[in-house]
Amino acid sequence: MRITKTLHRALLAAMTLLTALPAAAHPGHGTGSGFLAGLLHPVTGIDHLLALLAVGLWSRQQRHGVVLAPTFLVLMALGAASAGGVVLPALELSIAATVLLLGALAACAPELQRRVPPSIAVATVGACAFVHGLAHGNELGGTASSAGFLLASALLMLAGAATGERLRRLVGAAIGSAGVWLLALAA
Repeated sequence: MRITKTLHRALLAAMTLLTALPAAAHPGHGTGSGFLAGLLHPVTGIDHLLALLAVGLWSRQQRHGVVLAPTFLVLMALGAASAGGVVLPALELSIAATVLLLGALAACAPELQRRVPPSIAVATVGACAFVHGLAHGNELGGTASSAGFLLASALLMLAGAATGERLRRLVGAAIGSAGVWLLALAA
């Protein structure tokens, strides 16, 4: 029974990853607006999808992990709101680095993860979220798009948190490896 449930979750995670389109989370793709456009936005960019899953995976292992997802959402929204006024050089490179970092943290042994002070975990997730928010801020077409975007982001983090312990390390390592690939593309 447990193997069947684990296999089902692995297949669901794999199918989710396969639906993401590369590099679609940044300027230059469709200009749709509204709730549906915002809802689809996080799953149409592999970098954002992987970062969200990694935050969910990592939050499950932290002593105060319940605050990581809300922290990500709030700071991502702040980054999106300030996108016009904040310029970050090498934004694509920074986003790829967040995928690598979050994937590596999600793949770490639980004993190591529990040693990370909650303040460091929150600051790390918050910084990564702000960078992702900057990248997406120019694309959100208003309140409806933002609401859909934040809802889909929250659901992806919940999916990461729901991943079983046996798959957590494997999925985290795969996300970290994808981060290396994204870094190579961005460089």
